[in-house]
Amino acid sequence: MDRTAETPEVLARPADPAPANGYDSFAEAYASDNESNLQNAYYERPAMVALAADVTGRRILDAGCGAGPLAAALRDRGADVTGIDASAEMLALARRRLGDDTDLRVVDLGGPLPFADGAFDDVVASLVLHYLEDWGPTLAEMRRVLRPGGRLIASVQHPFADYAIQDPRPDYSATTSYSDEFTFSGRSVRLRFWRRPLHAMTDAFTAAGFRLCVISEPQPDPAARELFPEGFRSLSTKIGFLFFVVEVPSSPTGSED
Repeated sequence: MDRTAETPEVLARPADPAPANGYDSFAEAYASDNESNLQNAYYERPAMVALAADVTGRRILDAGCGAGPLAAALRDRGADVTGIDASAEMLALARRRLGDDTDLRVVDLGGPLPFADGAFDDVVASLVLHYLEDWGPTLAEMRRVLRPGGRLIASVQHPFADYAIQDPRPDYSATTSYSDEFTFSGRSVRLRFWRRPLHAMTDAFTAAGFRLCVISEPQPDPAARELFPEGFRSLSTKIGFLFFVVEVPSSPTGSED
């Protein structure tokens, strides 16, 4: 994703409902850009796959699956993947990629998830939580559909980077909404996000009953060095996305005994 030089607008009113954020109207452009760009294809997605590690035989919910590139990567590594997204157009692209035998559903992450308790071994949430003002209900539902010992693997826009691009600077400790301009396959699109401090993120995970296992700020895939030399240098030395692995305790008390 390429940001334009336009200064983000800090919003006093709530952002658009996180789920769709208008993605239906530019699904093809976004998916095409996401397929091979530096930030997604050579940084965020490889990091998510690496954090998931061995997924052979694991039941994984891709929450906010978009056109399905992460779901496809996990399935290729032996996972049984279900995908949900608020955008019907994105899911149509995912269906084209993943085929009719993959469970894909239009679901608003702001509401209940249509799955049984403990249905999944892992949930992956790739660059989706930052569209939500309140993580509480969504994380509670993700925890519910995970089995004991299951993992949520999530990536979000880095709160420090989001804070730095806002002018005027907001209260760092507050959860604030802002919009920013992106270019997808030559098409300019304005998106809205919720920025929150790091402690609010970790607090939300623990309040939902997760145990924090990993906070990661990885490097991009070395293969990007020759493909995107300038972008690689920048992404290797500046703040990018922030990644979490959190786990449902194996016992009701949260202990391993």
